[in-house]
Amino acid sequence: MAMFNPPHPGEIIEEVYLDELNVPTKKAASQLAIDHSALLRLLKGESNIDAEMALRLSKCLGRSPESWLILQNNYDLFHAKNNTNIDLTQVKPLVLLLAAKAKQL
Repeated sequence: MAMFNPPHPGEIIEEVYLDELNVPTKKAASQLAIDHSALLRLLKGESNIDAEMALRLSKCLGRSPESWLILQNNYDLFHAKNNTNIDLTQVKPLVLLLAAKAKQL
């Protein structure tokens, strides 16, 4: 089931972990072994969780690395579906090509 407007993972990190545990962002950045500015960008939604960050978050905050990447992917996909200017009318299913080729045999 698709989620309606999922939050950026940075919002989750800030609200569920840092605010709830009363952890300053400088301390969290130190625990993650990243620059404070990198954490601030993530919390503001200006940067995304990649595989390396997912591993860091998993070790520092818990959850699996995969779950952190899923949160990011859900956010990205929702916004791509709703805010993109990509014209998908020119995209054709490859399956149709395969079916046409099979028909020729």
